[in-house]
Amino acid sequence: MSEQINMIELVRFIAGKTNADAKLIEQVLKHEQAFINNAPEDKNGEVNIDSDELTDYILSRPGLKSDELTVESILDAEMDYLMEQGIAGYVD
Repeated sequence: MSEQINMIELVRFIAGKTNADAKLIEQVLKHEQAFINNAPEDKNGEVNIDSDELTDYILSRPGLKSDELTVESILDAEMDYLMEQGIAGYVD
């Protein structure tokens, strides 16, 4: 994602959809970015992310106090935001 994202707006959007605490949202997004940054690229230079692996990775991070459903809700709301902004979409 090379597009600039307004993080304050993103966190507010996610909080509005999930009722999650802003600090938890920021933590989840930080761990998500670390996971994506370390994911290997395929021969086309694209990164494919398995949502179950991503969720497991985030939940395994020290200091993160949340549950699977909340983390998945945060990630789903983030994707909704990114799609509304025209930044991301799902690949079939």
